[in-house]
Amino acid sequence: MNKSELVSAMAEQAEVSKKDAEAVLKAFVDVVSTELQNKGKVQLIGFGTFETSERKARTGHNPQTGEEIKIKASVVPKFKAGTALKEKVNTKPAKKKAKKK
Repeated sequence: MNKSELVSAMAEQAEVSKKDAEAVLKAFVDVVSTELQNKGKVQLIGFGTFETSERKARTGHNPQTGEEIKIKASVVPKFKAGTALKEKVNTKPAKKKAKKK
């Protein structure tokens, strides 16, 4: 599912316009990104937790030449799925209702 498909699905499920759904999705992404940038975390009970993790500087290898390269320390975003999301993923999907014409 890409962004436009997600926006369409959200609009349909929430019974709002695609424009409104896209605005809400953009706001969600902006808020989560800003919170992670500030080293915070966003916890949605049942869904999961967005947080950051620090990676130490390390030495790697260029796969083409075998040459050693230095990889800088960095902060990376992480997502840990919540229990309810894990359970939902591990159950059979509900059958979709036929659309009325």
